[in-house]
Amino acid sequence: MKVIASSLRKGNVVEKDGKLYVILSAENIHPGKGTPVTQLDMRRISDGVKVSERYRTTEQVERAHVEDREHTFLYADGEGFHFMNPESYDQIAVSEDVVGDSAPYLQEGMSVTLSVHEGVGIALELPQRAIYEVVETEPTTKGQTASSSYKPAVLSNGVKTTVPPHIAVGTRIVVMTADGSYVERAKD
Repeated sequence: MKVIASSLRKGNVVEKDGKLYVILSAENIHPGKGTPVTQLDMRRISDGVKVSERYRTTEQVERAHVEDREHTFLYADGEGFHFMNPESYDQIAVSEDVVGDSAPYLQEGMSVTLSVHEGVGIALELPQRAIYEVVETEPTTKGQTASSSYKPAVLSNGVKTTVPPHIAVGTRIVVMTADGSYVERAKD
């Protein structure tokens, strides 16, 4: 199925020269002069090689037929990351290079969108937000307002982020899974 380059997003799968590529990042660039372009950073599914391509935003790109289904994360081991289809209970193992930067954000039982092409997991999309516990941060200073500067913190998944000064060790917070940034204190 042909689509215009500017409609492609992270996680989409495109076909180029008979090979499948998963899009790692897509950026539409509109220079002051000249034609707008779409910059795509992609990873070849067959061997994991990363490539960067530029297309005119109106150019047609072949999008591969991929099934996007909800899966539940089970566990990770030497074979990779294991997910289960909640409808059929089929399990699928996904390699570490497919999961990539998302690995620390995976939690047991987390529902994710897994893109499958011919029985092979090729792309993964996490929920936008997830809850983690702060395991290490500077002590709370009395009288400090929430709007002042943020302080460094380490989350239960090992990710370093910054949190407002009123957040203490043991507090559960909501973070964006795309970059680990603080959103709010968890409401549980």
